[in-house]
Amino acid sequence: MMLNKANTFLNLLNFESDFVKPGHDQYVYRHAIGLCVTGLAPTHVAFKDAGGITAVDFNVGKSDRSGIKNAQHFESDTAPCKVCTQSDSYIVRCCVKGSLLEVNDRLIKHSKFAELFNREGYIAIIMPKPADWPKVKASLLGLEEYKKLRENS
Repeated sequence: MMLNKANTFLNLLNFESDFVKPGHDQYVYRHAIGLCVTGLAPTHVAFKDAGGITAVDFNVGKSDRSGIKNAQHFESDTAPCKVCTQSDSYIVRCCVKGSLLEVNDRLIKHSKFAELFNREGYIAIIMPKPADWPKVKASLLGLEEYKKLRENS
């Protein structure tokens, strides 16, 4: 039974591969109620830097990003944050056009980023318009396409 749940989850996972900046991969998980959870894919270059991720900065764009009442409408290339390593910083994109409902502020307070990103390290929760999802999904890679792309690079 657990294996079936894991397979269902993986089938709902899509990936955004940045072809301009190779290795800046992100994931988009679409929940059954239509909300999209976005985060860094396990192959993102930030995880490969010596020392790993050292900070997450949500002050990109400097605006109030809390709650549905204050939700801002973001484009897929809008940057909700940047992640920093000892040697570099990486802009993280929304990947989905929609209303930003929540950013994961636990990432700011946590000192063990590798552990947190593995368990609950999403970046943001976005609510796209239901009519926009088919177009968004068409722009993303499915799990098998993503695996094949990463095996070939």
